[in-house]
Amino acid sequence: MSAIPDTRAAEVADKLALLRETLDATGAGAIRLRCLDWFSWVTAGGDASVMLAADLGAAEVLVTRDEAVIMTDEIEGERLRREQVPDGFTFHIAPWAEVELRETYVLGAAGGGAILTDRPNHVDQPLPASLRLRRMVLNAAEQERYRALGREAAQAVGEVLREARPDWTEFQLVAAAARALWSRGIQPALVLAAGERRLPLFAHPAPTHERLGGRATLVVCARRHGLYANLTRSASFGPAPREQDELLQVEATGLDAIKPGNSLAAVYHALDAAYRHANRPDAIRAHHQGGITGYQAREIVASPSTATGLEPGMAFAFNPGFAGIKIEDTFLLGPHGLENLTLDPQWPAREVQGRPRPLWLEITT
Repeated sequence: MSAIPDTRAAEVADKLALLRETLDATGAGAIRLRCLDWFSWVTAGGDASVMLAADLGAAEVLVTRDEAVIMTDEIEGERLRREQVPDGFTFHIAPWAEVELRETYVLGAAGGGAILTDRPNHVDQPLPASLRLRRMVLNAAEQERYRALGREAAQAVGEVLREARPDWTEFQLVAAAARALWSRGIQPALVLAAGERRLPLFAHPAPTHERLGGRATLVVCARRHGLYANLTRSASFGPAPREQDELLQVEATGLDAIKPGNSLAAVYHALDAAYRHANRPDAIRAHHQGGITGYQAREIVASPSTATGLEPGMAFAFNPGFAGIKIEDTFLLGPHGLENLTLDPQWPAREVQGRPRPLWLEITT
């Protein structure tokens, strides 16, 4: 019996039912979920990660019409049973040095039928696109986990930037951010930072030993229960850049396009038009603009031809920007529009088209 409280059991049951519907619809023998994102989804927030920079974790999930099995080894089995996996699963635990036993078990469980997987190869088949789309529509329990994550991630980022000083290095800034996230039980899946000189140069500013100088931007993808809260915040040790007002209007146009029935492409085209209106027609080519988020930092990135339809229950992280300035939060599309999951009431903000949007924090040293 799992030591995890059974409050997640109903969510697990619903997700296993969905996977078995997929088995019936496709005639496959089994579904094999190998990556961290699918593990967290099907276990209602369980975490199989050991190495953060890996897609595969310490366990996989195999679902047939009769069983839902956590496949792992003797190193990880008891820890996962006690701390990560709720009721609804059995375990297949093999010696770590005998990996072939897992493969034999999978073939036997599939009973000669096809195996659908998130990591297809020359034998196994990919998961249906409809299943991945269904994963992106988050249920009520997932949304509550997301709200808590977003709130705490935003608090952590705000806390760190308020403490930052011009003589900090970019490495010091990301180290402080990682510490603030870990202290809240949040994995720093990505932490980027740039100071004044490097901000205009690179869309993805991997940190260096360079000092911040007059400005600093912190970009975070924060993961907990498999979900990602994505946000960007900036601070200046002096006046904020004048371009932030222009960027807020560009972003507002894109956010207004996130409506049920629209496509991701519609959001992209709205942003493209807003950049052109701002006389910055090339800005959209400098970096992707974001898209649907959830169990990956970007489940799908918006492009001119991304036909994916937008539905209530989906989460979004768009990150429009000009050279040296960017804005980003994680939003949930609900029955009354967009809900900002990474809103920090303590951070300076301005209402733009009915939404409080973060400004640059001006720090006096």
